Amino acid sequence: MTDRPITHLRHLDLAVPDLARQQEFFTGTWGLTTEHTDSGLAFLAAEGSPEQYVIRLRRAEDKRIDLIAFGAATPADVDALATRLAADDVRLVSEPGTLDTPGGGYGFRFFDNEGRTVEVSADVAVRAHRRIEAGESIPVRLSHVVINSAAPEQTRAFYERHLGFRLSDILMHPRMGEMMYFLRINRWHHSLAIARGPHASLHHASFELRGIDEYLRGTGRMLRGGVEKIWGPGRHLAGNNTFSYFLDPHGNTVEYTTELELIDEDSWHPHLYDFSRPEVSDQWGTANEMNEFVASRSFNDPDRGLFVAPPV
Repeated sequence: MTDRPITHLRHLDLAVPDLARQQEFFTGTWGLTTEHTDSGLAFLAAEGSPEQYVIRLRRAEDKRIDLIAFGAATPADVDALATRLAADDVRLVSEPGTLDTPGGGYGFRFFDNEGRTVEVSADVAVRAHRRIEAGESIPVRLSHVVINSAAPEQTRAFYERHLGFRLSDILMHPRMGEMMYFLRINRWHHSLAIARGPHASLHHASFELRGIDEYLRGTGRMLRGGVEKIWGPGRHLAGNNTFSYFLDPHGNTVEYTTELELIDEDSWHPHLYDFSRPEVSDQWGTANEMNEFVASRSFNDPDRGLFVAPPV
């Protein structure tokens, strides 16, 4: 196993009280496709992605992150990572084995330092997917996941030490200090970011669209459909990606984005960006002002699933 056992982001699994309403939002409004269903479960795919699903929804009394799933290159890498984590006293939820989820594969689960369930897998069957055509304002793939952390420095250290993530950039504020760490596992600027927040929770899940035109069409479709917009449209400096943030029916923030930066890892040096400068938050100057109200909408509810593994 290399020092970077993780290859890519696979999917984000969410538990919600109203499964039907959440599924309708993600499929009828957001543009995902229901690929598989089971009792109280819905597996939603992005039409342009080879992953079996990018969002899994589970009906539950408590809203929570069920798990964040990443890919590994081989089953041997999965085994080696599980052995290394156990030796470092990381608490395993399950031992490596065959996965009973769409696409199968070989993987295991563990808790991160704050109690989120993380899954790493290899040999998951590739889904039959297609090229997203010009003008189609639906997600191509799950771009990245951002989590809130009450201990962001420790959480960053956990993912760097144990999973081989590397720092791409940092957002800071003159009064509040370092506020967000952008972490990568491949050439994409970030697959995971960690935001300083009052509690552990989901900050947002981001979905890549085909291009600028499709991103703007999707943003407009959300606005016309009455979906509550939090922030955008605009273009960030860190990652150079576009952004439009909306709330799903359960108060989770979801983002349409495109053109996330692909970096040259051999020459890249992390930046320390002061996001009190307007051009850092939004290079275009088209988004509504980033203020305390906007920021608080992404704090989300405290995650009720910390150190409690999902039942499936």
